[in-house]
Amino acid sequence: MTDVYKLFFDYIGAYFILYMIGYASFLFLSVTVGSSILYQLKRRNWLKNELQGQYYVPVTIIIPAYNEEVTIEDSIRSLLALEYKLYEIIIVDDGSSDHTAEVICKAFHMQEIKRPIQRKIPCQPEKAVYESYDWKVPITLICKQNGGKADALNMGVNAAKYPYFICMDADSVLQHDSLEKIVRPVLEESNVVAVGGAVRPCNGTKIENGRVVSYHLPDKIIPCMQVLEYDRSFLAARILFDRFNGSIIISGAFGLFKKNIVIDAGGYDASTMGEDMELVVKLHVFCREHNIPYRICYATDAICWTQAPEKLSDLCKQRRRWHIGLFQSMMLHRRMLINPKYGLVGMISYLYFLIYELLSPYIEIFGIFSIVLAFLVDLINVPFMILFFFIYVIYSAVLSLTAFFARIHTIDLKLTIKDVLKAIGLCVVEVSCLRLILAWVRATALIGYHKRKTVWGNIERKKITFK
Repeated sequence: MTDVYKLFFDYIGAYFILYMIGYASFLFLSVTVGSSILYQLKRRNWLKNELQGQYYVPVTIIIPAYNEEVTIEDSIRSLLALEYKLYEIIIVDDGSSDHTAEVICKAFHMQEIKRPIQRKIPCQPEKAVYESYDWKVPITLICKQNGGKADALNMGVNAAKYPYFICMDADSVLQHDSLEKIVRPVLEESNVVAVGGAVRPCNGTKIENGRVVSYHLPDKIIPCMQVLEYDRSFLAARILFDRFNGSIIISGAFGLFKKNIVIDAGGYDASTMGEDMELVVKLHVFCREHNIPYRICYATDAICWTQAPEKLSDLCKQRRRWHIGLFQSMMLHRRMLINPKYGLVGMISYLYFLIYELLSPYIEIFGIFSIVLAFLVDLINVPFMILFFFIYVIYSAVLSLTAFFARIHTIDLKLTIKDVLKAIGLCVVEVSCLRLILAWVRATALIGYHKRKTVWGNIERKKITFK
């Protein structure tokens, strides 16, 4: 019986070694390529002549809002501070039960109007429409029946006047030049249908008129570790995949889309919790199946600052949503898996997200249980296991710090010695502890899926430090 156990654990060990080698190799390649691209972009000044020549892409900024009275005014004011000329702002109040609409109307002198909205893509009907032309650009508020974030975005797309739209969260603010930078790929290539921006936690950051005037890592441990995690993930899964038009996710906090292609593809899917990823995967499928030349890009220097959850419970709710959204998107478009019809998107991107994103928490939790079981039957080399774990933590921490410091340096932010030491210490905690906690959250996210697949859960919001 001991020989059977030994053979079983030998196979398990070999599988996990291959899994970790694959993930470590991808992480090393992506961080290396990502950091290199960041420094290349820093040395260049793309489209300087075009932008100085006053060429602008007309853009509609859509903000879906549900119970966002705490953050919505500052978010809109940050958009009015953008160094861009040709855009409009549409806020879609998705049946809020708080005073979101009242805050907007009072702060921006909104007046109710009679404006019919043509529904080119399905969404819940509007209850009232307000507009204001007292500001730099037109501001529109649409109050509608509750239908969820995707439904609210569809309403915004239907109401948009311009050929490109940006979706962003109500708890986020854009840097003064973010809009200018996210439209650059559209000016560079005529077949660009979507562009993703870079999202960074704003906890601990002071922003004035769209500019960062004071940057510090958050005082609290949970959001501080998320800063490191965000930089690693954006450097890993965005820049590298962008090299072969393989990006299949654009954060719902900041993304640019070509309106007519989104409408033709059917808009956002209101039945999913990951409407941002689902739309991008849908665009890949739609364009390839209809032989439409297209590009989906990542603008690494277009930065959106968003609030990271400060409580572990809120972070767990967020990651549960993300994992369910990932599951829904991959199941809806499972025909892409290793399908040559979809090119490298199906052969590499889909396969990566399947193994190292969707299935990874189950693989990691199973690995921990296997180690415990092997220890109980005395079939594990404890010193080797400790050494292996130590090497994994140091390796992952070094790559996380490489991504973090590369991002900080290339966007000209300054860190104090205290922040540097905090980053070095917490990156080890993030890799060795927080990652395991979130792996358990993601692994259990699908329990009771059919009953809770549309339940988001409330996350505490705080007022953004913006002037």
